[in-house]
Amino acid sequence: MLNMNDTIPEKLAEVKQRIAKSALDSRRQNDEVTLVAVSKTYGVPEIESALNAGQRVFGENRVQEAQGKFPDLKVAWPDLSLHLIGPLQTNKTKEAVALFDVIQTLDRPKLAHSLAREMQRADRRPDCFVQVNTGEEEQKAGIAPADLKDFLALARDELALPVVGLMCIPPVEENPALHFAFLSELARRSDLAQLSMGMSADYEQAVRLGATHVRVGSAIFGKRPVLATG
Repeated sequence: MLNMNDTIPEKLAEVKQRIAKSALDSRRQNDEVTLVAVSKTYGVPEIESALNAGQRVFGENRVQEAQGKFPDLKVAWPDLSLHLIGPLQTNKTKEAVALFDVIQTLDRPKLAHSLAREMQRADRRPDCFVQVNTGEEEQKAGIAPADLKDFLALARDELALPVVGLMCIPPVEENPALHFAFLSELARRSDLAQLSMGMSADYEQAVRLGATHVRVGSAIFGKRPVLATG
């Protein structure tokens, strides 16, 4: 029987080919787009399969889960880059700054202050993306578009956080292209060069609309396992 891990290199290659085609379609260079392989809920064997196939950038949603998988992997693969793509609680700031190379979910003033203090204390400065709630959904994290200018003044200018770009998760029931185009315009107005947008179902569209980072999980690793709770 075929081990599911054996299909990961093939799926990874297909995703990279689709990214390259989408970049070419929008007259961009393939190396302008970073594939973040979303490894949340997948185990070390799946991650190692992707690493052996050449993937080096991974995304995790939860600090605690990432702590259980990535410290040893980062020793074994020194060029591995780990992105936090899920919500960050302020009581996990210390752990996040120590483990992650990029934090994509900077989304509120309290977290900005906490990150600034910890980065100064630890003398480690992971790049940050500001998460923007482009759909202005009450249940979703992220800075409201109308508040972005003031938040950047706090995070980037006052606290000197290394803010490099914007991130969004469009509403599931809406056309993601509208949100990708909106985020791109917000980044342009804010003089930010990087855009994290697009997941397994819509990453090609995101690339055509300017994504510099796409977050792809199930299209690489297969059906996502369900974590046990309780």
